[in-house]
Amino acid sequence: MELWYTEEHTKNVRFSIKVDKQLVTKKSKFQRIDIFESKEFGRFLTLDGFMMLTEKDEFIYHEMIVHIPMAVKNDAKKILVIGAGDGGTVRELVKYDSIERIDMVEIDKEVVDICREYLPKTACKLDDPRVNLYYEDGLKFVRSKTNEYDIVIVDSTDPFGPGEDLFTREFYGNCYNALKEDGILVNQHESPYYEADAEATQRANKQLKAVFPIATVYQLHIPTYPSGHWLFGFASKKYHPVNDLKADEWNKLGLETKYYNTELHKGSFALPNYVKKLIGQE
Repeated sequence: MELWYTEEHTKNVRFSIKVDKQLVTKKSKFQRIDIFESKEFGRFLTLDGFMMLTEKDEFIYHEMIVHIPMAVKNDAKKILVIGAGDGGTVRELVKYDSIERIDMVEIDKEVVDICREYLPKTACKLDDPRVNLYYEDGLKFVRSKTNEYDIVIVDSTDPFGPGEDLFTREFYGNCYNALKEDGILVNQHESPYYEADAEATQRANKQLKAVFPIATVYQLHIPTYPSGHWLFGFASKKYHPVNDLKADEWNKLGLETKYYNTELHKGSFALPNYVKKLIGQE
């Protein structure tokens, strides 16, 4: 008997991966957590039936959500990560010796526990001494912070269920307050391709622009996400993501990456016309 994981990307489009076996299925207080094993993508994590990461392509997501802001503000010392229960964002951050503290706020401890056990390639740096784990609501956590962080990374699920509050103007306003005067926010911004995803992208970008003086999106390719064409948001109080890129300084660090480089950094902000139109940058 063949076992397949299938996700509906739209009512008319489905994506499937042939599965060798299911390793975990668990209902936490917040969501259903599943981990599967496959020949093509290795182990992969789904939450409420939606793909979060695969061992084969997760490096693309995690490198681009971390190294883009770090290459612009390479003196960042204190980072706030909201979500990111799989640990991949933290794994990339701890590559920087200059970072002194990483506060990671994940609402669902069971996601972290399961990823530690079954996805050690991503969760391998959660015990770094600079990492402080908080198992609570990211929206509530950030409300009490003022002028504290150099970078805020919002590595959230989609804008429904546990991740819904992380796409509101109130949340972005609280992140603005939590950032220092030259701080940067980067967030998961959905896909611009399918209609429902594009609407979520448009809403998120509109909310960011209402709060930050500099707000745009950049793109990456993730094979296992809907359409493969994905966006992150970049918002800052001071820095332009391309004009203020410190390419030489970043390259001197000698960090090992499989996807990110400083040429790609610049290119990722060169957007297709349909994306420019979507976010009002024609």
